[in-house]
Amino acid sequence: MKKNPQLDVAQTETQLSTPNHNSSRRKILSGACALTVTAGLGLSVNVRAQSAYPAKPVKMIVPWPPGQATDLGGRAAAMGLSRVLGQSVVVENKAGAGGTIGTDMVAKAAGDGYTILAGSSGPVTVAPLFQTTPYDPERDLIPVAMMGLSPYVLVTAPDFPAKDAAALVKLIKDNPGKYTFASSGTGATAHLITESFNAALGLKAVHVPYKGSSPALTDVVTGRVTYCIETAAATMPFVRDGRAKAYGVSLQKGSIVTPGIPPLATAAGIPGFDLGAWMGIMVPKGTPKEIVAQLSVAMKEVMQSKDVADIFLRIAVENDYRPTEAFKQYLEATTKMFSEVIKTNNIKLEAN
Repeated sequence: MKKNPQLDVAQTETQLSTPNHNSSRRKILSGACALTVTAGLGLSVNVRAQSAYPAKPVKMIVPWPPGQATDLGGRAAAMGLSRVLGQSVVVENKAGAGGTIGTDMVAKAAGDGYTILAGSSGPVTVAPLFQTTPYDPERDLIPVAMMGLSPYVLVTAPDFPAKDAAALVKLIKDNPGKYTFASSGTGATAHLITESFNAALGLKAVHVPYKGSSPALTDVVTGRVTYCIETAAATMPFVRDGRAKAYGVSLQKGSIVTPGIPPLATAAGIPGFDLGAWMGIMVPKGTPKEIVAQLSVAMKEVMQSKDVADIFLRIAVENDYRPTEAFKQYLEATTKMFSEVIKTNNIKLEAN
């Protein structure tokens, strides 16, 4: 049976792939719900005073099912925005088609500031590079603020002979085509990040795609496949208990969610290598600049609050607030890089 491209794209989002997934999800959801809308928790009078907006509840569309990382991060952001803006921000899950259904709903909504998107890499950055989506992210959506990045970790089986990233790179480079790398699916963010890593270092390895990060990691830690670069949420449980060896993290400055693991930028000798699965707030085209600016300032305050930061830490997403222009530039650079990787490696999703 041939794969559905939409199912492949669905793998591009950060997954909470931990052994205690259900327990962790309950704890995180409880933490998100604990963010109460009270002045005592830091209501921002300055943000509210900028305009009459918002004069009614704001709807946040999460294009993923409950419990998925973007849902958990979006709910934390919504609760934080509620207290900062002094108006309820209500979350609605509109899952399906790899996140494109909910994303399209926001793209087609009125640009009045009352419908916002909990945006993420899969439906905004990756999906449009592989298939025709009913929206054009650059044309139909306005970046408001980036919330965070999910770091990815390069891992192998614990007994793999390379002692560090430099040794691993040399081994693979000296033996083109001998080694293999796994991913959570063709066209998944993990796949594109690994192809970017390989291309930057001139590595030739055979891609082995799976339907999700869990089966991919299972074959890596048992030695059936040489290596993979997967989310910290998926890899760190294996690293912590010694079932996997970690060589580096995909964020240039390292990450608080992967303590003791060096950046691949320095460990593997790839200056500027800085990739992850992003999460951020977006609004429909036509939204007034004043509202975009107000939401961006509000998100800065939200992401600086300890309760929201704690939730992001629990879901293994690096708290990385970037205002509108910086967020836009990040999206443009990442989209360009992934587009080049796809073209250079002739990566295609299988048709139905």
